[in-house]
Amino acid sequence: AVATAFYGFLGLLLAFRLACQYVEERWALLATLSIWWASSLPVYMYFNPSWSHAHSSFAVALFLWYWHQTLILALITSLMLNVYYPNGMVLAVLAVEALRQYLSAFRRRSLPGASAIPRFPELLLCHLLFAAVVLACLLPTFITRYLIYGSAFESGYVPLRNWLWFSPAFLDVLFASNHGLLAWTPILLLAIVGLFLFWRREPLVGAPLLAAFLAFYVFIACYPDWAGISSYGNRFFVSLTAFFILGLAVFFDRAAQLFPSRRAAFASAVALLAVTTLWNVGLMFQWGSHLIPARGPVSFSELAHNQFFVVPRQFSANLQHYLFKRKALMQQIEDRDLQQLKNNPPPP
Repeated sequence: AVATAFYGFLGLLLAFRLACQYVEERWALLATLSIWWASSLPVYMYFNPSWSHAHSSFAVALFLWYWHQTLILALITSLMLNVYYPNGMVLAVLAVEALRQYLSAFRRRSLPGASAIPRFPELLLCHLLFAAVVLACLLPTFITRYLIYGSAFESGYVPLRNWLWFSPAFLDVLFASNHGLLAWTPILLLAIVGLFLFWRREPLVGAPLLAAFLAFYVFIACYPDWAGISSYGNRFFVSLTAFFILGLAVFFDRAAQLFPSRRAAFASAVALLAVTTLWNVGLMFQWGSHLIPARGPVSFSELAHNQFFVVPRQFSANLQHYLFKRKALMQQIEDRDLQQLKNNPPPP
């Protein structure tokens, strides 16, 4: 649990450093704090530390921070894939970059400064070496999959032939009461808008990042269990924490231009951080204590009522029990969960 919190924090720190390269430090800091406490990340940093999502956010942040075609990046890529398979979609960052490089190589003679542009064979050799290192470092995953499932390429998840390739859940992934990304963690809407703004402002970096986000989104929308079963929000997107921090920082930076002064813009961003954090903490409490179902759709009217009338009354008592009588509290939560499952059994 301590290591999970540590790796999650390192991921936040790397994402903060990345955002500082493109916006003022104040906006990068506010964006980092917002995603830290107003998204699904804190659940998987502190309350479900045995799950892979906080580690995945660190591995993706490390990948973006060290975004160069080197053997070290290949090692980081392998770490990112070993930790969480869907992170393969983040490699769209490298695919877009490689496509641009190959186009430049084909047009090499007609471009200024042609001597500084790598030739096609050099690029191909570099990418083949990169792929070889990645595959070699994925051997632990291939070997364990073979020992457990009898095939190095078996994941243990739903077979690809049963995915929703022809009916992706594009809208549900974002807006469904059944753990929709934006329905549960609305701060991410501003972060996604920021990614589009970043693409327009810094196309060389923004285009690969936006392509990776969209590839990840399509991948999850095609996954049969896109809601994550007992997920807080849509937990799959915790991997993209660094993307959201950069996007939200760019959004704050751009929105600041609409205010009469930077002080007013900063005060408004802090107020937004406070409101979204309080809402998210209350929702985490509802989810963790099973005031709302941990699985399946939730009632937004019930959720809102609980936020204002139930959470303030129960939060203090449950916090004391969590710190000093955790076993009894967890037993109570498990009993409530079993009762909800009995009343609303999952579909076969």
